[in-house]
Amino acid sequence: MSIRTGPSARQCNKITLSGGTERTILTVTRLPLAALALALLAGCAYPYSPPSLPPVASSSPAISVASSAAPAEARAPVTILVSIDGFRADYLTRGPSPHLSHLAAEGVTAAMRPSFPSKTFPNHWTLVTGVVPDRHGIVANSFTDPAHPGERFTMASDQPYWWDEAEPVWATAERAGIRTATVLWPGSNVAWGGTLQPGGHHAVTGGVRPHDWLQFNANISDRQRVDTVIDWLRRPGPTRPRFLTLYFDEVDIAGHDGGPDSAEVNAAIAHVDQAIGALVSGLAELGQTANLVIVSDHGMAATSSERVIALDQMVNPVDYEMSENGPFAMIRAVPGHEAALEARLLGHHDHMDCWRRNEIPVRFRYGRNPRIAPYFCLAEAGWLIDAKPAEKPFTGGAHGYDNADPSMTALFIAQGPAFRPGAKLAPFDNVDVAPLLRDLIGLPPGRGLDGTDASFRRVLRR
Repeated sequence: MSIRTGPSARQCNKITLSGGTERTILTVTRLPLAALALALLAGCAYPYSPPSLPPVASSSPAISVASSAAPAEARAPVTILVSIDGFRADYLTRGPSPHLSHLAAEGVTAAMRPSFPSKTFPNHWTLVTGVVPDRHGIVANSFTDPAHPGERFTMASDQPYWWDEAEPVWATAERAGIRTATVLWPGSNVAWGGTLQPGGHHAVTGGVRPHDWLQFNANISDRQRVDTVIDWLRRPGPTRPRFLTLYFDEVDIAGHDGGPDSAEVNAAIAHVDQAIGALVSGLAELGQTANLVIVSDHGMAATSSERVIALDQMVNPVDYEMSENGPFAMIRAVPGHEAALEARLLGHHDHMDCWRRNEIPVRFRYGRNPRIAPYFCLAEAGWLIDAKPAEKPFTGGAHGYDNADPSMTALFIAQGPAFRPGAKLAPFDNVDVAPLLRDLIGLPPGRGLDGTDASFRRVLRR
């Protein structure tokens, strides 16, 4: 069918992909929305000649956006923090991401070091708090806490006490009267500072959430996530969010399944790039300028069943319990077996180092939080730690390794009226992102943070 929206024509066509999957492709002719969109993001401060960009593909039918809404409204810039989980910095050079590549060319880009451990939830919480995982308490994707025996943190945990050791920027903004909205950012569904009521069907007393938020559901498509952001920005000025976050996960999933050099990763890069194109076009149709800060939480290293370190071949299984395995292992001694475990575990091994918690090297800024197990082992990038050898052959990808390893380096792009165009920054630590966000949305500098905005001062328009 053909849909008319202002001076452009849209055509929705169904195509069949390999495997029989149907996709609806939305094509736009006559009006170069990408050109208008990127000019708006840049505040129209400089001329722009767009490349030829691919159409935006969606797994659900395209939604018509009316272009006649409030054409004369003067809109203040908003700040949108976008995470593409698992998007290694060098993925940007592969080719299937023209929208991201153009934003990088017209904005600010850098290779960004994740915090240690280079895992999803620790780094997403660092990006919005400005402190390292050892201080904000989300020390892994799964862990226990001596203060809460019998409980375990998982990526589905929304009990506030797991998250309360550092305040996210949306909580600070909401308390300052700045409206915020989040789409699936890890931890954004938590009532920060609140108390979960026993037997209260997840009811929470007190606490601060973003004004708008969604409970995570992997079945919410990329296009639905983008459309949610755009719909929130359609609101009248007094109720419109000024700071938003948006999260995409398919690049990380493809990296785990196929490895960082796989065709699956390239396809996922292309798909999320189309979602970024849809976001830029949607902002243009609204006449909404935006400062986009596009990041990743970590990179990805190739793994194999031939690179598995089997702990049971080194230490006696009766001496320990392992609460986390993979690129790193968290280990507890069975009571009374500490000496036997330490004699065989601690020190350097082929492709692995093991320490007591308080002896983890200082450069990792990790080891003070009691949520970290008493013994910690870290594998060489590309190797995995498990109790036993792999039972069957596999290849794939993983992260959680040394955050200084090149394979863990994360994406950073910033583009919009607040940024000087065409700048490339030296590598920096991701604790600096939260101070940058505070600058963009008008919050005072944070106190006691591990990061600063110093990395960005020469590229910000003051």
